[in-house]
Amino acid sequence: MEEELLVVDPGGLPVALGPEALEVAARRGQGETVEEHDRTERAGVDAAAADDTASGAHLVPELKAQQLELGTAVCGSLDQVAAELRYWRARADSAAGAVGAHVAALATSPVPVEPIPTAGERYERMLEAFGPTATEQLTCGCHVHVSVEDDDEGVAVLNRIRPWLPILTALSANSPFWQGRDTGYASFRSQAWARWPSAGPTGAFADAAEYHRLIDDAVATGTVLDPGMVYFDARLSANWPTVEVRVADVCLRVDDAVTLTGLVRGLVDTAARDARAGRPAPTVRPEILRLAAWRAGRTGTTGQLVHPLTGRPAPAAAVVEALLGTVRAALADGGDEQRVSSGVAEILRRGTGAQLQRAVHRRTGDLAAVVRVAVAHTAGKPGDPEG
Repeated sequence: MEEELLVVDPGGLPVALGPEALEVAARRGQGETVEEHDRTERAGVDAAAADDTASGAHLVPELKAQQLELGTAVCGSLDQVAAELRYWRARADSAAGAVGAHVAALATSPVPVEPIPTAGERYERMLEAFGPTATEQLTCGCHVHVSVEDDDEGVAVLNRIRPWLPILTALSANSPFWQGRDTGYASFRSQAWARWPSAGPTGAFADAAEYHRLIDDAVATGTVLDPGMVYFDARLSANWPTVEVRVADVCLRVDDAVTLTGLVRGLVDTAARDARAGRPAPTVRPEILRLAAWRAGRTGTTGQLVHPLTGRPAPAAAVVEALLGTVRAALADGGDEQRVSSGVAEILRRGTGAQLQRAVHRRTGDLAAVVRVAVAHTAGKPGDPEG
């Protein structure tokens, strides 16, 4: 799991203290204590995850200095995912606290903000090449990696999960505000992110060789700087033997992020089984997938979504139920059926992060209060009376 977080001051404004917070975290990682967040609190996490370098777990910079990214260790269960996310969110918040800030799991900033780029040659090249698309980008997503046997299985999975990905955007929607205004979208991050030239859905691939040729051809156009900037909704990871699903907003609540993870793993496992059984991948054009993704970002779980099996609009609850039905066998085999089904039901009952943000704003009229509530939820302390 990888999550991007906003770094905010006590007034709710994103502040360019991400690099300073990461310096604190790095010093503490070399032997200093992280107050109240010792590794012994990471119940359920394998001992191998204690070595952050070996496990791949990390806190790293992002494109903007008002952000940082956390990455968990490799997890074998949803309990481990939950423990890792709580640990790394707490470690990020503690490091930010040392420089006078907090972290907030918000996919866009509710309050107006001028994005400030992080120093670095690659980031400078991105800003020069992409202009306002890069300079105005201050969004936080969530990426879920699931292991696959090899690239051929990974491509078979990519071919089969494509129609279901917009539902994950809807369930994770957590970005209704942009530059101090309610956009009318549940996930405006998905709209802002779509400005990148390589972002969005893909067609199906004959095999892994065709997939890799496309990556090479995309880089050869000179439009993206390197393979890391091929921002498909789902792709083969360049660094891990995984399929990486990239469509979700960062979730306000850890429990929702865990539910998202279970759904992604269920989709990948189901797709791999279908491929091994010789069941064909669905034939859906990327143009239709783009429309479905737009609809998911617009309404989240409060309206209609494009049903992956019919290509027609249907109530969000019915479309989500179709997703659960598709992955149910894989969830059951992994011991996750009850947890994921309950998590999905809870999202549909009490709403997404976008709905909570709007509810706080309706009560308070104060976008800074929205951020304060998000800080509390990110820290796992949602007892703030504003929320």
